[in-house]
Amino acid sequence: MFKMSWKVIIGGYQLGMIESVEIVRSVELLSDTAIVTLPSAAFNQPFEINDKLKRGDIVRIELGYDDKLITEFDGYLEQEPATDNGSLILKCEDGLFLYRKSLKNVVLKDISVKELINHVNSELGGFTVNCDYDFKYSKFTINNATGYDVLKKIQEEIKANIYLKGTVLQVHPPYSEIFGNANYDFSINIEKADLKYKRAEDRKVLVSIEYTGVDGKVHKIEYGDTGGERIDRKGGTGDLNSLLLQAKAEHANRVYDGYEGTFDSWLVPYCDAGYQVRIVDNDYEYKTGTYYVLEVKVKFSKEGGVRTVKIGKKLSNG
Repeated sequence: MFKMSWKVIIGGYQLGMIESVEIVRSVELLSDTAIVTLPSAAFNQPFEINDKLKRGDIVRIELGYDDKLITEFDGYLEQEPATDNGSLILKCEDGLFLYRKSLKNVVLKDISVKELINHVNSELGGFTVNCDYDFKYSKFTINNATGYDVLKKIQEEIKANIYLKGTVLQVHPPYSEIFGNANYDFSINIEKADLKYKRAEDRKVLVSIEYTGVDGKVHKIEYGDTGGERIDRKGGTGDLNSLLLQAKAEHANRVYDGYEGTFDSWLVPYCDAGYQVRIVDNDYEYKTGTYYVLEVKVKFSKEGGVRTVKIGKKLSNG
């Protein structure tokens, strides 16, 4: 029997007691988040933390077994501690919390994604950007918005993987980076699975890319099959061949022979969004394959630790 081990540090204080921790890390969402739940009282004495913790305090969460800890979350306290059904709730966000600062109202015309982020960074100060996109906005309006709001709009429209590494904001296409590897086996370390195996011919996907033509009007280019999932994207003004290649690549990300869905494991092995995971199925060897991880949810309490892994594109067979 493993002993549940943890260390939660917020604003220089190491918490002595927790009820639970929930962490979500995803390439489909702009920021990673964590919720730390504390009992409102211990030994019949109420917790007095409101005067000790404040919004913006640095947060580190380490979890594991038998005092062997792995850092599962680094970020900031997003808001002041709140109460919920007799518990204290601490909501935390990763480094993109630092972009939650107001910007001046402005209308920017004919501006690329990289130029737009450089504009945001110039107002906030202290950040640079590493961006792979050449997508351009004919007009981008910033009105009563924060830097985070701007990044969220970009992420929602072009589905980029956006994250802060040190002081460099990284903006890259999905599936373009692999951050690590993990191995799972239905007979060894997959506790529960909600996975469906589908053939490519059974996956109906239509990719639609909206772009601004040389005539200044909005057009669409589409690739795939109707009658199923529809994927909407935005593209910049320019080469139709490159847009078609983007549509075909997105289609290939969705149409393959393989699993889709989620599975539950334990805290070991460590796995993160952006990892590639090999899933072994000894009963049906043709189903064994390597997949890209879209999202990881971690739930931790005295009852145990569960890591729920959501997989996306199949990267390879076997």
